[in-house]
Amino acid sequence: MYVINLFMYRHNNIILVKCEIMTGYLLENLNFASMPENGTSYGIVDDGAIAVDGRKIAWCGERPQLPSRYSSWRSYDLKQRFLTPGLIDCHTHIVHGGNRVSEFEMRLQGMSYQEITEQGGGINATLEQTRRLSVSELVEQALPRIDALMAEGVCTVEIKSGYGLDAKTELDMLRAARQIGREREIVVKTSFLGAHLAPPNYRDQPEQYLEKVCIPTLQKAATEGLVDAVDGFCETVAFSDGQLEALFSHAESLGLPVKLHAEQLSHSGGCQLAARFRALSADHLEFAKEEDVIALRKSRTVAVLLPGAYYTLKQSQKPPVKILRKHGVPIAIATDCNPGSSPLNSILTAMNLSCTLFELTPQEALAGITVSAAKALGLTEVGQVKTGKTANFAVWNVSSPSELAYRIGFNHLAGRIYEGKIPSSLDQP
Repeated sequence: MYVINLFMYRHNNIILVKCEIMTGYLLENLNFASMPENGTSYGIVDDGAIAVDGRKIAWCGERPQLPSRYSSWRSYDLKQRFLTPGLIDCHTHIVHGGNRVSEFEMRLQGMSYQEITEQGGGINATLEQTRRLSVSELVEQALPRIDALMAEGVCTVEIKSGYGLDAKTELDMLRAARQIGREREIVVKTSFLGAHLAPPNYRDQPEQYLEKVCIPTLQKAATEGLVDAVDGFCETVAFSDGQLEALFSHAESLGLPVKLHAEQLSHSGGCQLAARFRALSADHLEFAKEEDVIALRKSRTVAVLLPGAYYTLKQSQKPPVKILRKHGVPIAIATDCNPGSSPLNSILTAMNLSCTLFELTPQEALAGITVSAAKALGLTEVGQVKTGKTANFAVWNVSSPSELAYRIGFNHLAGRIYEGKIPSSLDQP
């Protein structure tokens, strides 16, 4: 939409008219959570107003303080709804083939994640189903899951590879993720997770797999522009911290940041590895110790907590939330949406689980899917309502942001604004 402003002025006794075409509008009659950088408060603004110019926030604050230069812009009345930054799901495995519903039943009968993996299940089971699919089929299967996240206000999602473990399928998964970003109005950040597990033909030779398959595939993915970050699974059933050193060193040489699945099932040295490479995030962290948290603080690494996996695997060792708070490590949360250990496809449910299971506050949970989640992806343009940021918003039928974490299985979303585009549900000037 456009706003045309006419300015009349005199020059050499001649009246001239200047025409300025603006691409802006106002959001008014709302309250919003700005989500400050320090993540310690909602940053609530009551009776707020937001000026949006194109894709960006031109101004935001209390409505009585709105600068007069925006007074002629088209206004949208949000009817006292609550607005937050567009939500961010910063850890997903949402591109994959098939499901592992049979393993769900096996776990209910008492089998552990490790036992299922050792019997050829787990990641290896999804590997077989994923390798059979083309890029278009991978996209087709993933889109309903993406749409479900978008329907809950998600504007940014991270998507990992890791269910191919051969060059072709790993690259196809990343191509599918990029295609999703073209087919849907959502920011997609990709992570190369070729070091998810050594495939069956390299089961007893993980170093050979990393050298002959994983690192060369990463090189191809980087050359094709398919990868935004490099991830790995540091665990007794996957790779050791020493084995992952070579992969992360290669990522560093390519100028790619790293992330890491760390300390999920045991204390395996993942946090210290993540800290040495100044990782964007270390994820899971159930078995992290205080010295690990201190290392993450020094490396400015975000702790990403994944309550869906904790819940699904019936874990009893909780991530050290109090220690993370004590040392000021930013906490993000995510769905970890995957076919096995976290078949969770709701960011709002992830908020509730993080509060109920990990004792986060609702404010910490919202920071965990906005400002802290942006940090976990190395993003600076999203995650906050702040002048200059991208105009990604979620508009809610709530009076307080704590309601977002309160209900289970209920979606308060009134509308999702992506890169400044007003949805029809809010298009009532």
